[in-house]
Amino acid sequence: MSSNIQVQRICQHCGAEFTARTTVTKYCSDKCSKSAYKARKRAEKVQKSNTETKQIKTKPIEELKAKEFLTVSDVSKLVGCSRQNVYKLINTGKLKATNILEKKTIVRRCDLDKLFKEVPEIETIPEQQKQELSDWKQAGAFDITDCYTINEVLEKYSISETALQNLIKRESIPKIKMGWYAYVPKSIIDKYLS
Repeated sequence: MSSNIQVQRICQHCGAEFTARTTVTKYCSDKCSKSAYKARKRAEKVQKSNTETKQIKTKPIEELKAKEFLTVSDVSKLVGCSRQNVYKLINTGKLKATNILEKKTIVRRCDLDKLFKEVPEIETIPEQQKQELSDWKQAGAFDITDCYTINEVLEKYSISETALQNLIKRESIPKIKMGWYAYVPKSIIDKYLS
């Protein structure tokens, strides 16, 4: 049964406009239809191959997760770090391990799990830094933008580092160390060195 319908459509393969005789026609020609079919089949094969590759890559990790006793290499693969880092964890006592042979170190899976379940201790602020922060607050807690670094003071006032350190000590000028730099308030330094 022939159709007298003529519908303008866009080919889903080549993108050209064509006149179709049905409302469900997707391709402008038999050539485009076959090319689109081959492209679909090729994409399915690539997807299948990628899925198989992913399964092959994750299979060793799944096998390692199921093992009760792990070697250092196994632990490094599971954790995603180097073997040296695993040995550091063992040497510092954070991870329990047993040497069953001269060059064979074994870690129990439950000990590895404990390592990640333990809450790390909160490091305390050193006393010297607490004192510096206290001095800084007593001096008015200047904003970093209102401060010079030690090197900036040395360059601006052409003073030696020893003379600057003596001035800071003698006049009890607040100094705070943040990262690589030590900061002193601009207003106080300007008052003494101007």
